[in-house]
Amino acid sequence: MIKNYFYIVILLGFFFTTKATAQESKQQPKLQESTAIEGLNLYPNPVSNGKVYVTSKSDTDKEIIIFDVLGKKVLQTVLSSKELNVGNLTPGVYIIKISENDASATRKLIIR
Repeated sequence: MIKNYFYIVILLGFFFTTKATAQESKQQPKLQESTAIEGLNLYPNPVSNGKVYVTSKSDTDKEIIIFDVLGKKVLQTVLSSKELNVGNLTPGVYIIKISENDASATRKLIIR
């Protein structure tokens, strides 16, 4: 009887060890690396006057896309100056995606 328990314990140990090893060897998908925008500045945040300023080291045009927290696109524009008017957005939390040349960045934007 003790011999049977011994074999059961060994088989269970082998089973759990094999299963754990199989899970550990699974490769995780590689995340796509994004190039950051050098010197990106987004201010003021939180926004209270309806205007937000977006600056970076390079003064090229920036594509701006703003999403609400549910992922719905609420604003898309190309910004050639520093000032972005967000006065028509209701107060809340948003995600702003800024693209410039081949670089992009994503930030949280709070509008009061």
